Amino acid sequence: QVQLVESGGGLVQAGGSLRLSCAASGRTFSTYAMGWFRQTPGKEREIVAAISWSGGRTYNADSVKGRFTISRDNAKNTVYLQMNSLKPEDTAVYYCAATSSASYSSTYLKPREYDYWGQGTQVTVSS
Repeated sequence: QVQLVESGGGLVQAGGSLRLSCAASGRTFSTYAMGWFRQTPGKEREIVAAISWSGGRTYNADSVKGRFTISRDNAKNTVYLQMNSLKPEDTAVYYCAATSSASYSSTYLKPREYDYWGQGTQVTVSS
């Protein structure tokens, strides 16, 4: 069982930066592939970024490439999402997720592939 707790959301002006953190409980965190998703009202949850459990492979959605970076620190049981050059369209609730069905270097892009979810953190970007 893994529990995930996100932090770092908030209100920021366009062009600004935020760093989201997702702290995980459990001793097997290092074998879980992780992802960040976001959701706005009336829309489906969408992948933002994903990282393999080794940390050696990452994925970024086209909408955030060059602006967002996902990373993980297995010693701290934490995954991060560094968000730079934020735009109003980045406004959403951001969720981190973990999957135990992970191979060493795979990333997972679909919500149904994840077993555990955090409660979400609101990110609001003002224009």
